[in-house]
Amino acid sequence: MIRFGVIGTNWITDSFIEAALKTGQYQLTAVYSRKLDNAKAFAEKYGVSLCFDDLDAMAQSPELDAVYIASPNSLHAPQAMQFIRQGKHVIGEKPLASHHAEVEALIATAEQQGVVLFEAMKTTYTPNFQRIRECLPKLGKLRKVYLSYCQLSSRYSKYLNGENPNTFNPAFSNGSIMDIGIYPLSAAIGLFGEPNSFTAQGVLLDSGVDAHGTLVLHYSDFDVVVSHSKVSDGLIPSEFQGEQGTLLVESISECRSVTLHRPEEPPLSLSVAQEENVMYYEALEFARLIDQQQVSHPGLARTQIVSAIMTRAREVIGVRFPADEQSL
Repeated sequence: MIRFGVIGTNWITDSFIEAALKTGQYQLTAVYSRKLDNAKAFAEKYGVSLCFDDLDAMAQSPELDAVYIASPNSLHAPQAMQFIRQGKHVIGEKPLASHHAEVEALIATAEQQGVVLFEAMKTTYTPNFQRIRECLPKLGKLRKVYLSYCQLSSRYSKYLNGENPNTFNPAFSNGSIMDIGIYPLSAAIGLFGEPNSFTAQGVLLDSGVDAHGTLVLHYSDFDVVVSHSKVSDGLIPSEFQGEQGTLLVESISECRSVTLHRPEEPPLSLSVAQEENVMYYEALEFARLIDQQQVSHPGLARTQIVSAIMTRAREVIGVRFPADEQSL
């Protein structure tokens, strides 16, 4: 049984706890919040008594084997480093870090400490993502891929009203590519690996983060177009176009359905059943890696490529974070 603690007391933390407990391989033992009263109120829901408002004390606690980090983006890497250095396994919400250098530092330290470092990229661990991988050969020669994730932020109205919510604040390493674009980008890298080259475009808000943008990943025989936005809603599926057919994928972030379309044939569902809370699969994989002491794993290679692309893309479109000037 993996004894784990959580950093963050928001809805996504609840979702991960629900998923982790459902696997039967975890025991929630500790909760952290900057305010101890908040930690206690959150922990009470799960019958947990060990609460912290001091991260160093939590990282040193003998009651923990692992930690789930769901704090603001800019805090992911420094908090992960605190726990890795204390010999704790870390599953960090995406993005794992603010920039590529932080990712490299985390991976190097995790290898030195012999602990599992894992980016909670739910997309690439879902059963239907595996179905996409298995079914790509049915399309014949692949020619075009369009991956779209556009979701109007619930906090955009606050931004327009003159407030400065975290989600549009560069101090917290936020913006469209970091919060939204990372899903389809990770899917592309998970399927096709590192591109030969890429181009990036984005539209900036006055706060300094990107509102929306596009990445084009160039491979030898095909391109992958990644469209992302925090200021508009997207309703179209993602698609993989081959010479012999096309795969349509509903909701690339969770891969809710996979459908094959071929000329003069009815659409064919290739989907498999999934848990409603797809974080279940990332929790299951993290537990497997810990059980097998697999410190080096494919998820890290994907995270390295994705972080390198996002860091370079931000440079191109002009998004700068305070974290870019800091090192771990």
